[in-house]
Amino acid sequence: MEIERCSCTVVHEDVVEKVKDMMPEEERLYDVAELFKVLGDTTRIKIICALFESEMCVCDIADLLNMSQSAVSHQLRVLKAARLVKFRKEGKIVYYSLDDEHVKMIFDLGLLHVSEE
Repeated sequence: MEIERCSCTVVHEDVVEKVKDMMPEEERLYDVAELFKVLGDTTRIKIICALFESEMCVCDIADLLNMSQSAVSHQLRVLKAARLVKFRKEGKIVYYSLDDEHVKMIFDLGLLHVSEE
């Protein structure tokens, strides 16, 4: 697939300056890129999707995804570090859920985007 490009070298400085002023800080852009890296794993997407439906413990998620508890725990650590999931303890059981409603919104928008024709 070829990308169309200008056949001239004119820079619209007013547009460039306006957009430059509106761009988020570099650190914020880095954080967004890191978030999308975390979401770039099918297993983590499956875990997030499962947590839409119900709060679940590691054992439940492992059984659902046919994975070891160790592998699920690793993915949950990554999701927790990215503030996509949170947990609560009830005795010896640790239950995971989505960190907030934004996680579902991000997922739903991604699903909507890939479903467009």
